[in-house]
Parts: sequence; C-alpha cells; structure tokens
Amino acid sequence: MTYVVISDNESFETALKRFKKQCEKAGILSEVYRREYYEKPSIKRKRKALAARKRVIRREKQRQRRLQGAGSHGP
Repeated sequence: MTYVVISDNESFETALKRFKKQCEKAGILSEVYRREYYEKPSIKRKRKALAARKRVIRREKQRQRRLQGAGSHGP
C-alpha cells in the first residue's frame, strides 16, 4: 500500500504530487488497468512475448549506440 506522510508545512498539492509519483513507480495504475478486464491466457502470452521482443530490440539499439559512441573517440 502506497502512502505519503505529510509534514506540517507541506501543501496538499506537493503531497498529492509525491503520492502520484510513488503510485506510478509502484506500478499501481498499470496493474489496475491490466486487471480491469479478463485477459485470456493466449493473449497474455502474446503480450509478454511482444514485450520481450521490444526489450531485446531496445537493448540492441542501446548497445549499437554505445559501440558507435566509443568508436568516435579517436586521436
């Protein structure tokens, strides 16, 4: 359960902002949206496979950028 302790001199807006940030970091809203409707196991597998492919592609792009950046530092 996410909670925020409000100090005496803190405004409600800043406390609300901190609470929203903690909820986002904990993944509460994404969990709520995911559980809003029943998801068939086959759809769940497809979603997870797509996410894994995206992760692999993102890591490969980052690795390529790192290699290109390291190669440009010449004499």
